[in-house]
Amino acid sequence: MPAADIVKVACVAIVALVIVSPLILLAVASLKPDRFQILADMGSFRAFWVSQPTLDNYRQIVTLDGPLPMGRYLLNSVVILSLTVLGGILVNSTAAFVLAWGRLPGRALILALMIGLYIVPQESIVLPLLNIVIKLGLADTFTAQILPWLASPLYIFLLYQFFIQIPHELYDAAVIDGASPFRIYWSVFLPMSAPALATVAILLGIDTWNQYLWPLMITQSNWARPISVGIASYFGSDSIYWNYAMASSVLMMAPVLLFYIFFQRWFVSSLIGSAVKG
Repeated sequence: MPAADIVKVACVAIVALVIVSPLILLAVASLKPDRFQILADMGSFRAFWVSQPTLDNYRQIVTLDGPLPMGRYLLNSVVILSLTVLGGILVNSTAAFVLAWGRLPGRALILALMIGLYIVPQESIVLPLLNIVIKLGLADTFTAQILPWLASPLYIFLLYQFFIQIPHELYDAAVIDGASPFRIYWSVFLPMSAPALATVAILLGIDTWNQYLWPLMITQSNWARPISVGIASYFGSDSIYWNYAMASSVLMMAPVLLFYIFFQRWFVSSLIGSAVKG
């Protein structure tokens, strides 16, 4: 191998190691017996090594009936993630299809308003949204954590951009065959849009999984609280339970990694297709 290629490989390996080192430290720390051992090893290379690994931290946090039932929080997060992604794909793709192929007056104005809505920070609407949710009696429920985030201007615009590039001949052929607009959307456009839908699923899934401010405001009980809020409970004013926080963080990280691995093939295809079309 030429010296230049060796240098390139070494540089890539160093960058990759720097990127994954926090994840390695997190996983290793979760296997240490207690928080005192984690604090003693911090600041040295011992933080990346555990001599006597144990799963006691995981066994302590996954109980469903404890004071901080991380198993329940993780289950809540998975349910919220699944329903939000499935509902979000349906709602955003339907809106994008109507916007791209429906006979809507003022389409340019609608697109401009959507882009304008996207730049509005989420933090600026949480208080009015909280007031609405409380008046509807939806506080401390899964519905309150799912419903407000199903539709997004970003994902509607992304899917609109994909739908508008589909040849008009396909739509005309389906109309000639007697297909209804919904049948065209469901049987023709959605199967062709797997890369774009995977992109929306990944972005929406990560955004939903990392939600903290809104669940913190809207949940009061373990029944509906997600794991992102539950982990913060280990960081008290008197002491920080690093061993439980590390193990809970690994539990929180694992599902979203699996989620990305499942959809990454379509996600990469969408990025490559966008680059080629651009």
